[in-house]
Amino acid sequence: MTVTVTEPWKPIKWWGWGDPTRHDELAPAAMEMLRSGLGVDGRKSVPVRLEAVRTPPSRLAAPIKQGLLEVVGDNAVRDDQGTRVVHAAGKGYPDLVRMRTGDGEGAPDAVVYPATAIEVWRVLEFCSRQRVAVVPFGGGTSVVGGVEPIRGSCAAVVSLDLARMIAVTNVDERSLTVTLGPGLRGPQAESALAQKGLTLGHFPQSFEYATVGGWVATRSAGQASTGYGRIDDLVSGLRCVTPSGEIVLPPRPGTAAGPDVVELLVGSEGVFGVITEVTLRVRRLPEARHYEGWSFASFDQGAEALRHLEQGPIALDVARLSDEAETQLGAAISGTPAAGACLAILGFEGAPDDVERRRAQASEVVRTAGGTPLGEAPGIAWEKRRFEGPYLRDTLMDHGVMVETLETAAPWSGLMRLYEAVRSAISSTLELRGTPGIVMCHISHLYPDGASLYFSFAARQQPGMELQQWQAVKSAATDAIVGAGGTITHHHAVGRDHAPWLAHEIGPASVEALRAMKARLDPAGIMNPGKLLPPIVGASV
Repeated sequence: MTVTVTEPWKPIKWWGWGDPTRHDELAPAAMEMLRSGLGVDGRKSVPVRLEAVRTPPSRLAAPIKQGLLEVVGDNAVRDDQGTRVVHAAGKGYPDLVRMRTGDGEGAPDAVVYPATAIEVWRVLEFCSRQRVAVVPFGGGTSVVGGVEPIRGSCAAVVSLDLARMIAVTNVDERSLTVTLGPGLRGPQAESALAQKGLTLGHFPQSFEYATVGGWVATRSAGQASTGYGRIDDLVSGLRCVTPSGEIVLPPRPGTAAGPDVVELLVGSEGVFGVITEVTLRVRRLPEARHYEGWSFASFDQGAEALRHLEQGPIALDVARLSDEAETQLGAAISGTPAAGACLAILGFEGAPDDVERRRAQASEVVRTAGGTPLGEAPGIAWEKRRFEGPYLRDTLMDHGVMVETLETAAPWSGLMRLYEAVRSAISSTLELRGTPGIVMCHISHLYPDGASLYFSFAARQQPGMELQQWQAVKSAATDAIVGAGGTITHHHAVGRDHAPWLAHEIGPASVEALRAMKARLDPAGIMNPGKLLPPIVGASV
């Protein structure tokens, strides 16, 4: 059974996040926090016009462009400036610093739009022979350099935009699985599933623009992953086209047939090949949703409450806990007084009776742990603003503020130690650069053995040294994460930004095993150069 995709494709800002026509302003209380806490003076800067973006001439020779056109058809290979600029970078802070100032020097030489897995295979086979690097591109929402069009040792580089591959097929309402094309954006996928009363339940902050293929390739986690599971929990099977051939892994509920090849491709970030379809586990649309707020006297106290909930018999679907700084800034941005030191949001979805039963059980545990109920209003407000963070970043950058996020995870026994180590590393690095900042954190994904920490920080930009300032903080924070036993990334993936630390996470032998797999599947080395695997000293990336 197939379903027709009706949700329209929406353009995204080339220099920032979201709807190009949207322009947000800060609440007066938030603006005052920036002035007093960061020393910004209120002056605004604006991105350059699209026509002012500097892009190098395309290196794609005419015969190669013609060869690609013969594979994917007329109008499916584009090298106009606008298309190249849109594909020149992801949505990380360094990407936006460059794009806002008109630096499009990293733009791909062309953008190719395949419509089928066969066309993907023919593109990869052709590019392997011609030594053209290929960067798979979904929504372009990577914040770790994952879609940066790096040529490496190749003669040219193209972005392979999967926007035409949006089929919804094999809707199996008995098995509760569905097969989706990699180019489907979050709203398109959910709208199509809703026609059958189903949901994937995967709602990362990038939901409006990120794609199914991107989620799988980066091992994404949604805001309701505590209840619904991360994307890797939802993958039942997939197809991946590599330069050496197609890998077909049919959907199965479980298998003991050796190491899980699905797991090797989930999170592979396009360095082995292109995910051309994925079969995912879905659920019935919940009849009821209930989100509520709780207040805790401290971050540690709230974390303990969440641990008791996750390790007990009570299943939460959404669990978020903001520390003191994030709670205070959130109140300033929304223009409402903070209702306590640390705000938690608990969410329940499902049948009405089940939602009420779990909510009542959770309330007992949270009250015993020291929580104060705040009612549904904070939960409703959170649900309304759950995708707003990236828009706020654009507004802050307009005011000369560096704003960045990073995430990690650790066992409960070391979670607070990790929290203090990373917060200290960010704060001290900003202080040393003469740009003291605001460092915030929240817990957003729970496991029986641990939880994630999602840090956000803001500081006055260093004019002319924005990227050096960012790199200093990023390096210090990641070193602190490694030193405290956290993961270098919980759901943003490795990309280019985290690659230097991958060996600390998985060990040198594992890195070499991944290199061997890449050499077998991508012998010409054309697939997404410079991502995931640590750089080799002296190599061109």
